[in-house]
Amino acid sequence: MSEQIGIKIYQGLNELLKGKRDDEKLKLIEQKLFDLLNIKNINFLFGSGTSVDSIPTMKYLIKKIDAKKNALFEKIKNSNKDNLESILGVLYSKRDYQLGINEEDKETEELIKIIEETIFNEINIDLSDSCHEKAMNIYKTFYQKVTYRNRDLSRVNIFTTNNDLFNERVLDNLNINYNNGFGGGLERFFNPARFEYTFSRKIETSLEKYEALDNMIYLYKLHGSINWIEKEGNSLFNIQEVNIKNTNKKPSESVLIYPNPLKQGKSLTSPYTDIIREFQKKLLLQNSVLFIIGYSFSDEHINNIIYQALSSNSSISIVIFNNSSEKPLFKIDDQRIYKIFGKDKDKNIHYFEYIVDNLIPNLNEYRDKNLLKDFMDKLSKAQEQNS
Repeated sequence: MSEQIGIKIYQGLNELLKGKRDDEKLKLIEQKLFDLLNIKNINFLFGSGTSVDSIPTMKYLIKKIDAKKNALFEKIKNSNKDNLESILGVLYSKRDYQLGINEEDKETEELIKIIEETIFNEINIDLSDSCHEKAMNIYKTFYQKVTYRNRDLSRVNIFTTNNDLFNERVLDNLNINYNNGFGGGLERFFNPARFEYTFSRKIETSLEKYEALDNMIYLYKLHGSINWIEKEGNSLFNIQEVNIKNTNKKPSESVLIYPNPLKQGKSLTSPYTDIIREFQKKLLLQNSVLFIIGYSFSDEHINNIIYQALSSNSSISIVIFNNSSEKPLFKIDDQRIYKIFGKDKDKNIHYFEYIVDNLIPNLNEYRDKNLLKDFMDKLSKAQEQNS
């Protein structure tokens, strides 16, 4: 039975829990995750797999663009094996070449516009629509479980390559404070210094005494967001967060990083340099863990930061929910790297929904239990002293 289900957890190249029943494996995996989630510095890296129930795959986007019957797309598509990243790479290179020799290339510009608008429109979904309820609920459960940690521990950091607004909408709905590097009133502009800020509340009316809020998340969007635009204002960085409506028109000032092999070069400009720098800083902190969910390891600039952290931070742990055996991290015998994947009956345990529903413990629940236990222990000690 165990082999049929195929639940696997590796530490380095060593398979753990061999010979255990599947129900035992799941309990032990949950316990291991509970231990790791109580490390001081917690980071999550979300890839496209976390929004897969609502955001279309690249294969779907290829079909969507195909339907527009563009001759240049058909030609490039056939020579790039229906790979949208490669297609965009060719088009961007072609455009740069034409600009370099001062030649106008309307055909290429038109196709780039079609592809970028198609991607934007498929990401710019109405999150209040009932068809996205499942994805919204998964995100809600995730944040309800991980937000409230012991105040002595750092707040949770969420790094995501996704451009959608699931995280922001859910955090707003749950009334959870989050810091995404933007601040202001009527107009919100990016300022990387804000990542050093925290929200606090006054706990002594007569004294200037404060404590950090426990319902706080730090959100870093590595590839930008559909609601970011470039606009000059009162910020040195000129990136503004705006209210995006569900229209078919992509803002000309949009600062999304589209999926292509040249995006590493594009991500070397602000605000991406600042957000990438935060990713590097967090992974270099002592006693850190990075949970990787729904990420395909196709972004070399992100992969390199993970490799650098493993090269220089002996106290970091990396937990990968995936079975990409061809990727470098899966071939390294390093005890700091955990890989969790497999099937529980007909469900993939490395998918976001299963991880959230079955593997991640409710830190808020454990926190309440610990508070009650701590009170009972102190009460017993006080009663002993008075007897």
